[in-house]
Amino acid sequence: MGHCSLRDISIPRNFNSITISAYCGLDDRVTLLSVDEGGMPGKISIGTRTYVNRNTIIDACNLVQIGDDCAIGPNCYITDHDHGFDLKNPPLQFPLKSKPTRIGDKVWVGANSVILKGVHVGDGAVIGAGSVVTKDVPAAAIVMGVPARIK
Repeated sequence: MGHCSLRDISIPRNFNSITISAYCGLDDRVTLLSVDEGGMPGKISIGTRTYVNRNTIIDACNLVQIGDDCAIGPNCYITDHDHGFDLKNPPLQFPLKSKPTRIGDKVWVGANSVILKGVHVGDGAVIGAGSVVTKDVPAAAIVMGVPARIK
């Protein structure tokens, strides 16, 4: 067993569906948001020795899994869902569409990056600052841009 360093973080609901492993650090204004969609809260799992920097939001209605020894930069957004689209309804009435999002071990996510639903980021990958990741990232790859592409 080990300890975690949790600064001024926000877990507005469903805290029982969030797992934070030993020796993690979550910095100021990190938000862990577990959305209750269809009667089951989303699960968030953060691996051992992972650091999540300031102002990052992890938003799950299914599963967001972050591996061991990761570094998540400030102002990132990681999610496993988005909204459907139906011109007959207002935006907040669209059903959520979700797929698990998984980030492997030893991944570095640069500042201001966005990782969208259903993406798998392989072990040892690097996401360049300001990137929007819409597709899977192979292990040890370096991706950057909008949308993120291998460099």
